[in-house]
Amino acid sequence: MSSADHIAAIDLLRARGFPEEPGRSELGYGGPGFHVAELSTQDQLWDDDGTAHEETEEQYEAERDALTVLLAERWGEPQHFSLAGVQLRAMAREAAGPEARDAASSEAREAAGADPQEAAVPDPWATLSESVPDLHLWRADEHWIALGVARWGERRALQLVAVVTEVDPP
Repeated sequence: MSSADHIAAIDLLRARGFPEEPGRSELGYGGPGFHVAELSTQDQLWDDDGTAHEETEEQYEAERDALTVLLAERWGEPQHFSLAGVQLRAMAREAAGPEARDAASSEAREAAGADPQEAAVPDPWATLSESVPDLHLWRADEHWIALGVARWGERRALQLVAVVTEVDPP
């Protein structure tokens, strides 16, 4: 896909309503309050010595940066948002066990002595934090728009992703 195609996909998702239930779409996946477009995907590179994987990663980062320049013309310079802390919170919550995960309200978490920072991380942020280390992030109208490169492990799939969400970043 070209940069124009990527921007058209982002514009389509901005105009589209959010799904009521998590699921796949023709552009990627979504759920309540968010869409994630998989703009480009390179599948697993098991027989690669690492060179093709590294080249693809550099290509996707360059594509993300080129899209960032184009989108900055619309919405200004993006925030650079690290998802490392989000991933740590999500992992800590998972490690805390079912009682912490099942505490439905902030009052219940507080009564149980849970740290407010350990509250559930909402999607799309929790899912993105599993593979995307950082995002270029804008606030446009009532949506957050983000670009990132998903890295699914050494020599595994890489993806250039765009996010449109009404869910505030954690």
